[in-house]
Amino acid sequence: MNKYSHVCVLKGGWSNEREISLLSGTAIANGLKQVGYEVTEVDVDKNIASVLKRLSPDAVFNALHGTWGEDGCVQGLLEIMNIPYTHSGVRSSALAMNKIMSKKLYKTINIPCAEDKIIKCDVLFDRDPMKRPFVVKPYNDGSSVGVRIIGKGDEFRRELSGPWKDTDQLMVERYIPGRELTVSVMGDRALCVTELKPINGFYDYKSKYKEGMTEHILPAELHKDQTERLKNMAIDAHNVLGCRGVSRSDFRMDGDDIFILETNTQPGMTPLSLVPEQAKYMGISFNELVHWMMEDASCVR
Repeated sequence: MNKYSHVCVLKGGWSNEREISLLSGTAIANGLKQVGYEVTEVDVDKNIASVLKRLSPDAVFNALHGTWGEDGCVQGLLEIMNIPYTHSGVRSSALAMNKIMSKKLYKTINIPCAEDKIIKCDVLFDRDPMKRPFVVKPYNDGSSVGVRIIGKGDEFRRELSGPWKDTDQLMVERYIPGRELTVSVMGDRALCVTELKPINGFYDYKSKYKEGMTEHILPAELHKDQTERLKNMAIDAHNVLGCRGVSRSDFRMDGDDIFILETNTQPGMTPLSLVPEQAKYMGISFNELVHWMMEDASCVR
């Protein structure tokens, strides 16, 4: 017996991650139908409040990615409408999306982060803000949208496109060489560790969502103590941000030194996504995963 009967899957929206959200939402809706929910799929626009009022769902599965859908905005709307929803609440969604604030919280519990600076774009085009190589990224976006690695000899200042295109402030981080690793958290437990080996050397938006662009090594080939450290750090990040449901934290590992990159409060649920892949490895089918997430929905901030 499901806690909720009629659920709406919110997908699409108008962020840079619309395409991925549509894929996630379709997969989620299919899984929910197979475990007995009445499902209405909603391609979200700015009339979403009136649409939800008309549909009157028991709960919402939030499959939106990126700004507005993942940063606390739609969560706040659902709180006002008293509609239970999946994933993290208003505050933790906003904190996780804002890399400045999330890194401050990580540091309070001694999770190592890369050295960073927040700069105005005109500073970046005037002089290097730190020794190369460094990473330039928006401080409030996800899925590696707009992320650039600036190495020796890169003449990026001549380019018109880049993370500096739509914002006046950027985060600049020291580039951490080494291995790309990720850990999913489901409730109060970490699932496992995956190592990501993109063929172009950088796990960017294209590498995440285009088949064949990244090798997933599951479980990652690590010493037992390294695996436990990563899993514990992911749980600690989940908790310090106040996340609920499912989250996924990304790391870089240089030798034996581990640095957190970010925590995703609404990880992708596409056929290539990491959370379903890790859940499957742990014996949890996709349908079981979305059922657990749906039953975990609430209005608790």
